[in-house]
Amino acid sequence: MVGEIEKEENVLVVKRIHVAYRLRTAEENHETAERVHGFHAQYCPVYRTIYKSVNITTSLEFVAL
Repeated sequence: MVGEIEKEENVLVVKRIHVAYRLRTAEENHETAERVHGFHAQYCPVYRTIYKSVNITTSLEFVAL
């Protein structure tokens, strides 16, 4: 996870967060994982709490078994 911070009125504020998922799974599961990755954030409590004030992006990388 990487966050980008900016100063607002002399206070540090988190503006952007990028979450990089690395998933170790068999190739036959890649399609399902990509599909779930496409909508999982809307069911994440942390995302739902902060997404209106922090730009959150994600990426998914597969790691060979």
